[in-house]
Amino acid sequence: MTSAKSARRPHHWRRDLIELAALFTAVAVADAIANMIGHQPDGPYLLIASALALVATAAFHTWWARRHSHAPPPTSGDHSVGLSHHTVTDNAAATAAAALVTTPAAGPAPSDEDTVLWRMRTTVRDAPGSLAALCITLAQHRIDILTLQTHPLAHGTVDEFLLRAPASLQVRQLSRAISAAGGSSTWIERADAHDLVDAPTRILGLATRTALDAAELPLALRQLLGRCTIHSLPAVSVTGRATGESAPVEGMLEETVMRLRDPSGGAITIERPYLPFTPTEFARARALVELDARLGPRVPRSEHVLTLPEGNEITVRRADRSDLAAARAMHDRCSEQTLRLRYHGPVRDADRYLDHLLSPRFGRTLAVQTASGRLVALGHLLWDGDETEVALLVEDDWQRRGIGSELLGRLVTLAVEAGCDSVYAVTQASNTGMVAAMRALELPLDYQIEEGTLVITARLEATPVRSLPSYEQAGR
Repeated sequence: MTSAKSARRPHHWRRDLIELAALFTAVAVADAIANMIGHQPDGPYLLIASALALVATAAFHTWWARRHSHAPPPTSGDHSVGLSHHTVTDNAAATAAAALVTTPAAGPAPSDEDTVLWRMRTTVRDAPGSLAALCITLAQHRIDILTLQTHPLAHGTVDEFLLRAPASLQVRQLSRAISAAGGSSTWIERADAHDLVDAPTRILGLATRTALDAAELPLALRQLLGRCTIHSLPAVSVTGRATGESAPVEGMLEETVMRLRDPSGGAITIERPYLPFTPTEFARARALVELDARLGPRVPRSEHVLTLPEGNEITVRRADRSDLAAARAMHDRCSEQTLRLRYHGPVRDADRYLDHLLSPRFGRTLAVQTASGRLVALGHLLWDGDETEVALLVEDDWQRRGIGSELLGRLVTLAVEAGCDSVYAVTQASNTGMVAAMRALELPLDYQIEEGTLVITARLEATPVRSLPSYEQAGR
């Protein structure tokens, strides 16, 4: 270290001497030129013209220097300059490239301040250097790139980042910086630890869940595409009339609406108004639906045996359309008042709803059967767009034994596992059994009465629920 410092000392005073000599030479030359031009007839005008030309040259040089960076060329191991979307196609390579970009501009070592996770999506031109500009901007704000996905479009590329940013960084500040770096249509939202799983692993997990249980398809699509509204529309309504809802075999993609053909008939409509779908997302969703179609109807067949207070044993299991005949027989044994409280309409139409309710496409159904195999109760968890409905039907002779509360507790557990924020039940104020079962959940409840109909909504945020029963663990 000492020898290196002493070796650099002569360089400093020599450079200063050379700069001083150059300054005196420039002054002498300028004085000579001014004297020579000043004694001419048009001397003052020539001096003014020369000054203007000098100012214009200086301004042009400044503009040119700002437009074209004079950064040093990259070393042999640095491939970050000129980085384009054609050379970065997977998460690992993109993350490594982003690390190369941000290394020179990282600045001082990060402090121990709190950080938060953000998901960000922005659209940039598909040109060399566009991704590098974004990475440099993120590095300047001390933001760590955890994962990166690219979605090619016809014009441009959508880059989706998972970021770890300082908690003090404001979203508006980050959005303005991304816009200045060339990003457009930027969308940012908070993320959590579940988003740390890389995309291939997450998609394989969703495919596994779909393969084990047909009822998982709507949930898998929602987790794949983020916050969106999913509607499963059957080809034939519960009244037996054709709905006219269908979709091409290859599906349809229209900006914020995606339509896929349901394997059981009808169509699956997915809407996400706040963020357009990309062709990559459309291809992933269609692949999940095709997997469901190839595997056909399937429901986990595990059972859970319970003992009622009076000593009778009942079995709780998943139900599907194979239980249609047993469910209709239970309807025949139920009183008109019980059916009217459950279906809120003409009792003669009750059987028409069963085919829809027992379909795994529209939710999950739990069945209760006795030791002799008779079906005595049904509990439904129904996907209703962004909301989730719970409904119960218990045969008259088996009411007031705790079966409804047991079913409702298990349905809420399934709703929490599915990521639902709340569940609601539609009933009547006179249905004291359903009201008591909802209160027994010990959850925050909201009540709304419209024209004699009571809607009870239970909010599930931070709900301490029991672990999944055996028949659902088999499905996982």
